[in-house]
Amino acid sequence: MASDSSVQEGSKVAAVLRVTSGNFLEMFDFFLFGFYATHISAAFFPAGDPTASLLLTFATFGAGFLMRPLGAVFLGAYVDKVGRRQGLIVTLAIMAAGTILIAFVPGYATIGFFAPLLVLIGRLLQGFSAGVELGGVSVYLSEMATPGNKGFYVSWQSGSQQVAIMAAAAIGYGLNHVLMPAQMSDWGWRVPFFIGCLLVPFLFYIRSSLQETQAFAERKHRPELGEIVRTLFGNARIVLLGMLMVAMTTVAFYTITVYTPTFGKSVLKLTDTDSLLVTFCVALSNLFWLPVMGALSDRIGRKPIMLVFSALTVATAYPALSWLVGHAGFGQMLGVLLWFSFLYGSYNGAMVVALTEVVPMEVRTAGFSLAYSLATALFGGMTPLISTWLIDALNDKAAPGLWMSVGGACGLVATLLVYRGRPGREAGAVAHAGSR
Repeated sequence: MASDSSVQEGSKVAAVLRVTSGNFLEMFDFFLFGFYATHISAAFFPAGDPTASLLLTFATFGAGFLMRPLGAVFLGAYVDKVGRRQGLIVTLAIMAAGTILIAFVPGYATIGFFAPLLVLIGRLLQGFSAGVELGGVSVYLSEMATPGNKGFYVSWQSGSQQVAIMAAAAIGYGLNHVLMPAQMSDWGWRVPFFIGCLLVPFLFYIRSSLQETQAFAERKHRPELGEIVRTLFGNARIVLLGMLMVAMTTVAFYTITVYTPTFGKSVLKLTDTDSLLVTFCVALSNLFWLPVMGALSDRIGRKPIMLVFSALTVATAYPALSWLVGHAGFGQMLGVLLWFSFLYGSYNGAMVVALTEVVPMEVRTAGFSLAYSLATALFGGMTPLISTWLIDALNDKAAPGLWMSVGGACGLVATLLVYRGRPGREAGAVAHAGSR
């Protein structure tokens, strides 16, 4: 009997690793785009003014997020109809195509206008795929979780992203010690993207061995796209509230990971190595807090954790960043970013599983993905662009803290509305309320 239990537990661990593999590729590439933004801007968006060039780069980065809602609806409907396994393989294929395109596009000096155009197409493909990747993975994990442990299982969706960030930071750290600055600017920044391309066949191999979830296999009705769209409109309230719940997560996440290296180099004037070390430590911290708080939310409920940490974000984001700007240094930046990591990891550990619970079963992938994608498109994905613009417009280097507080306020208000009059431990009943 103990042997059977061990085998089952081992198969669960293997399934978690397989299903989160695509998340790894997505975040690996997204982080690289943020960290090497200054090199990418010089290669593809030469505008004369470094700030203008950087803004064009972050605008292209953000454009991919605008495709996410479309991916959420169309690919989400596909996943809800054909199954979690086949849908996740298709999304990985689309994501890989975008990654390969960005890695191999020649610079502006070689092919002119086609260079930024092809990079934009690559980002749009990635965004379309990512629109359902997070939702598909989160729903798969929630449906395969053992009773009473949904929060812990679903937290590994975000956990896989932290592993990707640590891998990307470690590769960048090594390259900075092997290559000269001129070599990094010329071609060295492409090396991590090439490594991402080499991972694609392996990721296809391990994801192709996924089994369909029992919850989906037992469903008798498989809705068509039109039916799914009508159901989503009927649940517009819960989708919009879900979007605001996710806003806190996406703004905080892209602030402390994708934007951190640029902030460290451009604003605090730290070295590439310092910025990479901070980012690595932040990802490691995230990886700790996500499952811990996901498991805690299984015990005490989603609501109290989400309320406490969204409120702390509103209260502390700008003051903490203001202090950092006035005391710029490696240790100070590490301390502030680890605090932000604590806020993000704690809130997100409870939030992602909560979102899988509030969306109706028949459109769970599409509804989750649409809420997440809208938040990422309107809030999180634009964080590097908005942060760069706020610093310039307000002449305040701590201005990104204001944007992070806005994300916290969205999460706080949405949590209060979603769980109004409810204890917040298991939120499945909220979905029914949202569909009325």
